[in-house]
Amino acid sequence: MRDVEPFSVVIFLVAAALIVAVLSNRLSDRIRIPAPALFLIAAAVASDVFPALGAIPLEIDERIVTVALIFILFDGGMHMGWKRFRSASGSIVWIGVAGTAVTAGAVAFAAHALFGFDWRTALLLGAALSPTDPAVVFSVLGKREIAGRSGTILEGESGANDPVGIALMASLLGASGAGFGAVAAGAGNFALQMAVGAAVGGLGGYALVKLMRRVALPNESLHSVRTIACAAFIYAAATLLHGSGFLAVFLAGIIVGDARAPYKREIERFVSGFASISEIVAFAVLGLSVSLRELLVSGALWTGLALAALLILVVRPVLVGALLWPVRLHRGERLFVLWSGLKGAVPILLGMFILGSGTAKGSTVYSIIFVVVLVSVVLQGSLVPAFAGLFRVPMRQVQLEPWAFGLRFRNEPHGLHDYVIAPGSPADGCTIAELSLGESGWISMVRRHGQLVQVRGTTTLQAGDTVLALSEPEGGLADLFKCPR
Repeated sequence: MRDVEPFSVVIFLVAAALIVAVLSNRLSDRIRIPAPALFLIAAAVASDVFPALGAIPLEIDERIVTVALIFILFDGGMHMGWKRFRSASGSIVWIGVAGTAVTAGAVAFAAHALFGFDWRTALLLGAALSPTDPAVVFSVLGKREIAGRSGTILEGESGANDPVGIALMASLLGASGAGFGAVAAGAGNFALQMAVGAAVGGLGGYALVKLMRRVALPNESLHSVRTIACAAFIYAAATLLHGSGFLAVFLAGIIVGDARAPYKREIERFVSGFASISEIVAFAVLGLSVSLRELLVSGALWTGLALAALLILVVRPVLVGALLWPVRLHRGERLFVLWSGLKGAVPILLGMFILGSGTAKGSTVYSIIFVVVLVSVVLQGSLVPAFAGLFRVPMRQVQLEPWAFGLRFRNEPHGLHDYVIAPGSPADGCTIAELSLGESGWISMVRRHGQLVQVRGTTTLQAGDTVLALSEPEGGLADLFKCPR
């Protein structure tokens, strides 16, 4: 019993920190700086003020951030869904793989030629800074709706190039010797991780959908718990088979995203909330691992600022821009994608891998990565909405809709679907009476700007309206609205 009060103090402090972190999202909206940057800075300051907070072993930090990324990537995959991913899959895979490799090579060359790092350390630094970050990208874009393919490419790239960057780092750290043999071994290990991760993710996602549809549980809340447990299982299975667990869990999320299953909306909300907590925990842990006092007095600060400028102003727009050239995008969309390649938790996690490997200058490399990430999140992340307007990329703030009213069905309601009317679709500007719904088709509900619209034959539908419609077969309605949810 003597430990009750001291442990209560720990619970009090942790709960208070979590409440402050959640409320900081309100501050983030006001000052236009992404919430992950606030978590990162606040944790780094706290570790300097209270040194005991920064005493968490590096291995524990790695494990915490790894678990957090599992749920962040799974939630990001679910948010994207198979239909959106398929519409830009070629571009996502191309930029995710080739863009990561080009960025890693360019940063490694700059680190060696400009700052005197040996080639192995430079390559490790390049691999760490090569991927964009899903936690930051999903945080910045999560409350915004972007028209066109640019938003899909950004989200897909951030999810796809993390497994690529992590596999590249694992190959570099595991390589021994030099020359063609070491390169071939690293390339083979990288290809194996990608292939196994894709296979496990595809099979795991398909099996999870079947499980969600066919195996009922006695409590509806258990369906959500089962889903995140399966996501962790898919990650672990892929990793144990020497594949990329992060790629597997992202692909599984994409497959589950568009699937119709019992309690699907409840599962989506639960996973989204779990991912939000994971984001807070990941960036707090990463911030605690850095000493701002040491960073300010070392040369890592200026090297990090220089590399951040090179990444933002040269590597991303010029080299990745050249790779993006064949992708079908408007000029403004292309520029927006190139600006919005944000760094975040994954590069710092890769820096932890470098630090834990005993690499020479590992602490310096880790500090440089932290500076680059901080500049990217604060500068690039805060200016994403402004650059969307500058490049004329349609972006709107998604207003929260806290009130919901729904019906429960014992069996799946076949033919019942909700849609968002796309601009220029046959339904845009058309009255309900003028729609070709067929003999069995009807619209039961229309929502516009978060408000219900009375359903009559004379009701005129508008782009952006959400409609709840019933029809057998369903395919004709998708052609009318052009934007199935």
